[in-house]
Amino acid sequence: MLFRQLEYFVALARERHFARAAQACYVSQPALSEAIRKLEHELGVPLVRRGRAFEGLTPEGERLVRWARRILADRDALEQEVTALQTGLSGVVRLGVIPAASGTVALLTDPFCTAHPLVRVQLETSLRSQQIVDRLHRFELDAGIVYAQGIDVEGLDVAPLYDERHVLVAGADLLAGRSDGIGWAEALEMPLCLLHKGMRGRTLIDDALATRGLVANPRLETDSVVALLAHAGTGRWACVVPEPWLRTLGTPAGVRVLPLTDPPVTARIALVTAAGEPGSVLARALVRTVATAGLDDTVRRGFAAAP
Repeated sequence: MLFRQLEYFVALARERHFARAAQACYVSQPALSEAIRKLEHELGVPLVRRGRAFEGLTPEGERLVRWARRILADRDALEQEVTALQTGLSGVVRLGVIPAASGTVALLTDPFCTAHPLVRVQLETSLRSQQIVDRLHRFELDAGIVYAQGIDVEGLDVAPLYDERHVLVAGADLLAGRSDGIGWAEALEMPLCLLHKGMRGRTLIDDALATRGLVANPRLETDSVVALLAHAGTGRWACVVPEPWLRTLGTPAGVRVLPLTDPPVTARIALVTAAGEPGSVLARALVRTVATAGLDDTVRRGFAAAP
Protein backbone atom coordinates (compact mmCIF):
# COMPACT_ATOMS: atom_id res chain seq x y z
CA MET A 1 0.00 0.00 0.00
CA LEU A 2 1.35 3.41 -1.00
CA PHE A 3 0.51 6.85 0.35
CA ARG A 4 -0.17 7.86 -3.23
CA GLN A 5 -2.96 5.29 -3.49
CA LEU A 6 -4.56 6.62 -0.32
CA GLU A 7 -4.28 10.19 -1.60
CA TYR A 8 -6.09 9.25 -4.80
CA PHE A 9 -8.77 7.39 -2.86
CA VAL A 10 -9.37 10.32 -0.51
CA ALA A 11 -9.47 12.74 -3.42
CA LEU A 12 -12.09 10.61 -5.18
CA ALA A 13 -14.19 10.43 -2.01
CA ARG A 14 -14.00 14.23 -1.74
CA GLU A 15 -14.61 15.13 -5.39
CA ARG A 16 -17.13 12.33 -6.14
CA HIS A 17 -15.89 12.35 -9.73
CA PHE A 18 -12.96 10.52 -11.33
CA ALA A 19 -11.85 13.33 -13.65
CA ARG A 20 -11.99 16.02 -10.95
CA ALA A 21 -10.13 13.77 -8.51
CA ALA A 22 -7.43 13.13 -11.08
CA GLN A 23 -7.13 16.85 -11.77
CA ALA A 24 -6.85 17.58 -8.05
CA CYS A 25 -4.03 15.03 -7.79
CA TYR A 26 -2.28 16.23 -10.99
CA VAL A 27 -2.45 12.83 -12.63
CA SER A 28 -4.33 11.32 -15.55
CA GLN A 29 -7.69 9.71 -14.90
CA PRO A 30 -6.48 6.24 -15.99
CA ALA A 31 -3.54 6.49 -13.57
CA LEU A 32 -5.84 7.40 -10.68
CA SER A 33 -8.31 4.65 -11.52
CA GLU A 34 -5.58 2.03 -11.78
CA ALA A 35 -4.04 3.07 -8.44
CA ILE A 36 -7.40 2.72 -6.71
CA ARG A 37 -7.99 -0.68 -8.33
CA LYS A 38 -4.60 -1.84 -6.99
CA LEU A 39 -5.56 -0.55 -3.52
CA GLU A 40 -8.81 -2.54 -3.69
CA HIS A 41 -6.84 -5.65 -4.70
CA GLU A 42 -4.37 -5.22 -1.82
CA LEU A 43 -7.14 -4.68 0.74
CA GLY A 44 -9.30 -7.42 -0.70
CA VAL A 45 -12.51 -5.36 -0.68
CA PRO A 46 -14.28 -3.13 -3.25
CA LEU A 47 -14.01 0.55 -2.38
CA VAL A 48 -15.80 2.24 -5.27
CA ARG A 49 -19.13 1.58 -6.96
CA ARG A 50 -18.51 1.94 -10.66
CA GLY A 51 -20.85 2.28 -13.59
CA ARG A 52 -20.40 4.49 -16.58
CA ALA A 53 -19.26 7.08 -14.03
CA PHE A 54 -18.50 7.32 -10.32
CA GLU A 55 -21.54 6.07 -8.37
CA GLY A 56 -20.23 6.46 -4.84
CA LEU A 57 -18.22 4.46 -2.34
CA THR A 58 -19.14 0.98 -1.24
CA PRO A 59 -19.98 0.45 2.45
CA GLU A 60 -16.43 -0.83 2.86
CA GLY A 61 -15.12 2.26 1.08
CA GLU A 62 -17.10 4.59 3.36
CA ARG A 63 -15.49 2.98 6.40
CA LEU A 64 -11.98 2.73 5.04
CA VAL A 65 -11.81 6.29 3.71
CA ARG A 66 -11.85 7.46 7.34
CA TRP A 67 -8.72 5.41 7.98
CA ALA A 68 -7.14 6.75 4.80
CA ARG A 69 -7.75 10.34 5.90
CA ARG A 70 -6.31 9.64 9.33
CA ILE A 71 -3.23 7.91 7.95
CA LEU A 72 -2.50 10.81 5.60
CA ALA A 73 -3.10 13.35 8.37
CA ASP A 74 -0.71 11.48 10.68
CA ARG A 75 1.90 11.34 7.90
CA ASP A 76 1.62 15.11 7.40
CA ALA A 77 1.81 15.70 11.15
CA LEU A 78 4.94 13.54 11.38
CA GLU A 79 6.61 15.47 8.55
CA GLN A 80 5.72 18.79 10.20
CA GLU A 81 7.08 17.58 13.54
CA VAL A 82 10.40 16.53 12.00
CA THR A 83 10.71 19.81 10.12
CA ALA A 84 9.94 21.77 13.29
CA LEU A 85 12.73 19.93 15.14
CA GLN A 86 15.19 20.75 12.37
CA THR A 87 14.34 24.28 11.23
CA GLY A 88 11.36 25.50 13.25
CA LEU A 89 7.69 25.52 12.34
CA SER A 90 6.85 25.67 8.65
CA GLY A 91 4.12 24.49 6.33
CA VAL A 92 0.48 25.43 5.90
CA VAL A 93 -2.19 25.64 8.59
CA ARG A 94 -5.75 25.40 7.25
CA LEU A 95 -8.19 27.41 9.33
CA GLY A 96 -11.95 27.41 8.84
CA VAL A 97 -13.76 30.48 10.19
CA ILE A 98 -17.44 31.30 10.59
CA PRO A 99 -18.39 34.61 8.90
CA ALA A 100 -19.12 36.23 12.26
CA ALA A 101 -15.44 35.82 13.24
CA SER A 102 -13.93 36.96 9.94
CA GLY A 103 -13.47 40.45 11.38
CA THR A 104 -11.60 39.21 14.46
CA VAL A 105 -9.56 36.30 13.13
CA ALA A 106 -6.61 38.64 12.50
CA LEU A 107 -6.30 39.04 16.28
CA LEU A 108 -5.21 35.38 16.26
CA THR A 109 -3.51 34.89 12.90
CA ASP A 110 -1.39 38.05 13.07
CA PRO A 111 0.48 37.12 16.29
CA PHE A 112 0.64 33.50 15.12
CA CYS A 113 2.32 34.46 11.84
CA THR A 114 4.62 36.90 13.65
CA ALA A 115 5.78 34.12 15.98
CA HIS A 116 6.14 31.60 13.16
CA PRO A 117 7.29 33.44 10.01
CA LEU A 118 7.78 30.25 7.97
CA VAL A 119 4.17 29.11 8.40
CA ARG A 120 1.51 30.03 5.85
CA VAL A 121 -2.16 30.29 6.76
CA GLN A 122 -5.08 29.38 4.51
CA LEU A 123 -8.35 30.90 5.70
CA GLU A 124 -11.87 29.91 4.67
CA THR A 125 -14.32 32.42 6.11
CA SER A 126 -17.68 31.37 4.67
CA LEU A 127 -18.21 28.11 6.58
CA ARG A 128 -20.82 27.28 9.17
CA SER A 129 -19.80 25.82 12.52
CA GLN A 130 -21.02 22.33 11.66
CA GLN A 131 -19.22 22.39 8.31
CA ILE A 132 -16.00 23.26 10.10
CA VAL A 133 -16.47 20.43 12.60
CA ASP A 134 -17.21 17.95 9.81
CA ARG A 135 -14.12 19.00 7.88
CA LEU A 136 -11.96 18.71 10.99
CA HIS A 137 -13.16 15.13 11.41
CA ARG A 138 -12.23 14.49 7.76
CA PHE A 139 -8.78 16.07 8.36
CA GLU A 140 -9.49 18.69 5.70
CA LEU A 141 -8.86 21.51 8.21
CA ASP A 142 -6.29 21.86 10.97
CA ALA A 143 -8.41 24.14 13.15
CA GLY A 144 -11.61 26.12 13.12
CA ILE A 145 -13.24 29.14 14.72
CA VAL A 146 -16.85 28.34 15.52
CA TYR A 147 -19.83 29.14 17.71
CA ALA A 148 -19.16 26.91 20.69
CA GLN A 149 -22.82 26.20 21.50
CA GLY A 150 -25.15 24.08 19.42
CA ILE A 151 -22.58 21.76 17.85
CA ASP A 152 -21.19 18.36 18.76
CA VAL A 153 -17.55 18.82 19.76
CA GLU A 154 -16.87 15.19 20.65
CA GLY A 155 -13.35 14.31 19.57
CA LEU A 156 -12.30 17.96 19.48
CA ASP A 157 -10.41 20.24 21.84
CA VAL A 158 -12.14 23.56 22.48
CA ALA A 159 -10.28 26.78 23.38
CA PRO A 160 -12.61 29.71 24.13
CA LEU A 161 -11.64 32.92 22.32
CA TYR A 162 -14.19 35.58 23.29
CA ASP A 163 -17.86 36.26 23.84
CA GLU A 164 -19.58 37.96 20.90
CA ARG A 165 -22.15 40.59 21.87
CA HIS A 166 -24.91 41.91 19.62
CA VAL A 167 -25.49 45.65 19.59
CA LEU A 168 -28.05 48.02 18.11
CA VAL A 169 -26.80 50.38 15.41
CA ALA A 170 -29.19 53.21 14.51
CA GLY A 171 -29.38 56.83 13.44
CA ALA A 172 -28.74 59.34 16.19
CA ASP A 173 -32.29 60.70 15.90
CA LEU A 174 -33.77 57.26 16.51
CA LEU A 175 -31.74 56.95 19.70
CA ALA A 176 -32.31 60.47 21.04
CA GLY A 177 -32.44 60.48 24.83
CA ARG A 178 -30.85 57.05 25.21
CA SER A 179 -27.27 56.79 26.42
CA ASP A 180 -26.42 53.57 28.29
CA GLY A 181 -28.32 50.87 26.45
CA ILE A 182 -31.67 49.90 25.07
CA GLY A 183 -34.09 47.12 25.85
CA TRP A 184 -35.47 44.84 23.19
CA ALA A 185 -39.04 45.97 23.81
CA GLU A 186 -38.03 49.46 22.64
CA ALA A 187 -35.78 48.23 19.85
CA LEU A 188 -38.58 46.17 18.32
CA GLU A 189 -40.68 49.30 17.89
CA MET A 190 -38.06 50.84 15.57
CA PRO A 191 -37.86 50.34 11.77
CA LEU A 192 -35.67 47.28 12.19
CA CYS A 193 -33.53 45.34 9.73
CA LEU A 194 -32.10 41.95 10.70
CA LEU A 195 -30.41 38.94 9.17
CA HIS A 196 -32.61 36.31 7.52
CA LYS A 197 -34.31 33.73 9.69
CA GLY A 198 -32.21 30.59 9.97
CA MET A 199 -28.88 32.41 9.88
CA ARG A 200 -26.91 31.86 13.07
CA GLY A 201 -26.88 35.54 14.07
CA ARG A 202 -30.65 35.73 13.66
CA THR A 203 -31.24 32.48 15.53
CA LEU A 204 -29.34 33.86 18.52
CA ILE A 205 -31.62 36.89 18.53
CA ASP A 206 -34.84 34.90 18.12
CA ASP A 207 -33.87 32.43 20.86
CA ALA A 208 -33.01 35.24 23.28
CA LEU A 209 -36.28 37.07 22.56
CA ALA A 210 -38.29 33.89 23.05
CA THR A 211 -37.12 33.77 26.68
CA ARG A 212 -39.01 37.07 27.21
CA GLY A 213 -42.00 36.16 25.08
CA LEU A 214 -40.94 38.61 22.38
CA VAL A 215 -40.88 38.15 18.60
CA ALA A 216 -38.93 40.19 16.04
CA ASN A 217 -40.83 41.24 12.91
CA PRO A 218 -38.25 43.31 11.00
CA ARG A 219 -39.30 45.43 8.06
CA LEU A 220 -36.21 44.36 6.16
CA GLU A 221 -34.22 41.12 6.18
CA THR A 222 -30.93 40.38 4.44
CA ASP A 223 -28.07 37.88 4.41
CA SER A 224 -25.44 40.64 4.61
CA VAL A 225 -24.09 42.52 7.63
CA VAL A 226 -22.79 45.15 5.18
CA ALA A 227 -26.36 45.71 3.97
CA LEU A 228 -27.57 46.05 7.56
CA LEU A 229 -25.02 48.75 8.33
CA ALA A 230 -25.71 50.52 5.03
CA HIS A 231 -29.38 50.87 5.97
CA ALA A 232 -28.51 52.06 9.46
CA GLY A 233 -26.25 54.64 7.83
CA THR A 234 -29.27 56.32 6.20
CA GLY A 235 -30.36 57.40 9.65
CA ARG A 236 -33.83 55.92 9.21
CA TRP A 237 -33.19 52.31 10.16
CA ALA A 238 -31.97 50.35 13.16
CA CYS A 239 -30.05 47.10 12.79
CA VAL A 240 -28.59 44.50 15.11
CA VAL A 241 -25.09 43.17 14.43
CA PRO A 242 -22.35 41.35 16.33
CA GLU A 243 -20.19 44.10 17.81
CA PRO A 244 -16.89 42.68 16.45
CA TRP A 245 -18.07 43.44 12.90
CA LEU A 246 -17.75 47.13 13.71
CA ARG A 247 -14.01 46.64 14.28
CA THR A 248 -13.62 45.73 10.63
CA LEU A 249 -16.41 47.55 8.80
CA GLY A 250 -16.47 50.65 10.99
CA THR A 251 -19.46 52.55 12.28
CA PRO A 252 -21.41 54.48 9.63
CA ALA A 253 -21.35 58.25 10.00
CA GLY A 254 -24.26 59.73 11.90
CA VAL A 255 -25.22 56.59 13.81
CA ARG A 256 -24.83 55.45 17.38
CA VAL A 257 -24.16 52.05 18.88
CA LEU A 258 -25.93 50.87 22.02
CA PRO A 259 -25.74 47.56 23.87
CA LEU A 260 -28.97 45.58 23.86
CA THR A 261 -30.39 44.51 27.22
CA ASP A 262 -33.29 42.53 28.58
CA PRO A 263 -32.16 40.14 27.25
CA PRO A 264 -28.58 40.63 26.09
CA VAL A 265 -27.61 38.53 23.07
CA THR A 266 -24.17 36.93 23.34
CA ALA A 267 -22.42 33.87 21.96
CA ARG A 268 -19.15 32.11 22.77
CA ILE A 269 -16.62 32.00 19.93
CA ALA A 270 -14.01 29.25 20.24
CA LEU A 271 -11.09 27.62 18.46
CA VAL A 272 -11.55 23.90 17.84
CA THR A 273 -8.84 21.40 16.93
CA ALA A 274 -8.68 17.62 16.71
CA ALA A 275 -8.22 16.00 20.11
CA GLY A 276 -5.58 13.39 20.83
CA GLU A 277 -1.82 13.22 20.91
CA PRO A 278 0.48 14.00 19.32
CA GLY A 279 -1.69 15.70 16.69
CA SER A 280 -0.64 18.49 14.37
CA VAL A 281 2.30 20.56 15.55
CA LEU A 282 0.82 23.56 13.70
CA ALA A 283 -2.54 23.17 15.45
CA ARG A 284 -0.78 22.95 18.81
CA ALA A 285 1.11 26.15 18.05
CA LEU A 286 -2.15 27.87 17.15
CA VAL A 287 -3.66 26.82 20.49
CA ARG A 288 -0.61 28.21 22.31
CA THR A 289 -1.14 31.52 20.51
CA VAL A 290 -4.71 31.62 21.83
CA ALA A 291 -3.32 31.52 25.36
CA THR A 292 -1.15 34.60 24.78
CA ALA A 293 -3.08 36.66 22.21
CA GLY A 294 -5.70 37.93 24.67
CA LEU A 295 -8.58 38.01 22.18
CA ASP A 296 -11.20 38.20 24.92
CA ASP A 297 -9.56 41.26 26.50
CA THR A 298 -9.20 42.96 23.11
CA VAL A 299 -12.83 42.37 22.19
CA ARG A 300 -14.00 43.49 25.64
CA ARG A 301 -12.09 46.74 25.18
CA GLY A 302 -13.95 47.11 21.93
CA PHE A 303 -17.22 46.74 23.81
CA ALA A 304 -16.22 49.40 26.30
CA ALA A 305 -15.15 51.78 23.51
CA ALA A 306 -18.44 51.43 21.58
CA PRO A 307 -20.16 54.86 21.41
